[in-house]
Amino acid sequence: MIVLEFKAYGKPKQYSAIDEAIRTAKFVRNSCIRYWMDNKGVGKLDLNKYCTVLAKQFPFANELNSMARQACAERAWSSIVRFYDNCKKKVPGKKGFPRFKKHCHSVEYKTTGWKLCPDKKSIVFSDKKGIGKLKLKGTWDLWHFDKKLIKRVRIVRRADGYYVQFCINTDINESVSATGTTIGLDVGLKDFYTDSNGNTVPNPRFYRKGEKRLKFYQRRVSRKKKGSANRKKAINKLGKTHLKISRQRVGEACA
Repeated sequence: MIVLEFKAYGKPKQYSAIDEAIRTAKFVRNSCIRYWMDNKGVGKLDLNKYCTVLAKQFPFANELNSMARQACAERAWSSIVRFYDNCKKKVPGKKGFPRFKKHCHSVEYKTTGWKLCPDKKSIVFSDKKGIGKLKLKGTWDLWHFDKKLIKRVRIVRRADGYYVQFCINTDINESVSATGTTIGLDVGLKDFYTDSNGNTVPNPRFYRKGEKRLKFYQRRVSRKKKGSANRKKAINKLGKTHLKISRQRVGEACA
């Protein structure tokens, strides 16, 4: 399974619809956790059935695609299974009892509720949330993959916008010609790595370098009045700084 990510572009009304879908996904996930707490012996199938009950009770839950609601139930069940496994293994300390999510940043669809445009540069979400057609921009090419291989489509909200992720069930095999030489690498804290030839690459330490900027924006957030528009702007700026550092660290690890 590989994940391909694209930047999504739409209108402000569509972004509001995405936010509403994410809030609904959080509601379904937290409701499944509450249902498991209040009823003994609840299993994965019971949580899937409970999604139908939620759709009948709450109109806004019914607006979300049925498979998207099932994906929320699966998320809740994965946290429950993790708690059970930690109890069986007698992990010391906290066992990770399932908790209600206060902040949620994504909504996940399975094989329905969305449709790729023929040019595969746009995607249309067809549930009742009203997300509609979003333009996709990225370096990946979806032409190489059959639509049947796409098992999940996830909309992710980040500080710098919205992204669409495609989870594709395929294997990537790359043939690399042998050079006839071998080399050993030692990864450390002082240096990023040292090879067997004595060459070293210094550790970039992106987080340490960005700590001053993070402290600066954190102070700006703490000085703003809670609930104000200026506080939201400061929080968004702080989130973008965190996002930049995390991407730098991921790029460092991939390199």
